[in-house]
Amino acid sequence: MSITFEKRLASVGVKYRSAGGDYVDTVLGRASLPELLAAQPVREFRWYKGRTFYSGWYWSSTTGAHVVYESRLELAWILLADFDPGVCGIVAQPFQIREQAGEKIRRHVPDLLLSHGDGAVTVVDVKPLRWLADPVVRSVFDWTCELVGMRGWRFEQWSGTDPVELANVRFLAGYRRPFTVAAELCTPVLDLVEGQLSIGGVEHAAASIAAPELVRPVLLHLLWSGRLATDLSSPLGAESLIWRVGQP
Repeated sequence: MSITFEKRLASVGVKYRSAGGDYVDTVLGRASLPELLAAQPVREFRWYKGRTFYSGWYWSSTTGAHVVYESRLELAWILLADFDPGVCGIVAQPFQIREQAGEKIRRHVPDLLLSHGDGAVTVVDVKPLRWLADPVVRSVFDWTCELVGMRGWRFEQWSGTDPVELANVRFLAGYRRPFTVAAELCTPVLDLVEGQLSIGGVEHAAASIAAPELVRPVLLHLLWSGRLATDLSSPLGAESLIWRVGQP
């Protein structure tokens, strides 16, 4: 490790808000990852008349808690992260980084922080595609990528995804809470799925177990939870083929 690298890890400031609500000031090299993954949003959110963007709170099935978002685009990214079985933690506005740059101090609060089941960590900034050509935005992203890379973390900039896939995930998110479906039917319905069957086909096979209006929500919950899979590039419907994860 170079001296410059070590000095930078010891000089780049990191500010976050602990799970208990206290603000913590430290440096990049000493910032506690477990504390960051349990942190509250480092920025205060304010709602006022005339705002040009939409913010709110999303209940995450991954964390079992609410995640704040500042725009509909951020909400879309959180939905996809919550749907990803490899994601273990989602934190919004996790910390502020700051560094002396000549006579000025650069500051930035990334939008989100992810932890993954394989131990990886991803820092995410969400911006509309039209903003990516802005040299100021590009400079901030490049700087952030460089800094978090020194901690061995990944950096992702996100501007949207396929609208059909997003619409499907948004629909499935309505079934993310286990208590909204007949949980006792999950295993019996899952056992009916051999190879590739349509959603309607499974409902027909499950007619002796429960009514279709009970089976359909269970199938959608199993798709959300990753126990079943389907092609999300096409609109979901009764003809959509589904299969158990790990099977063709």
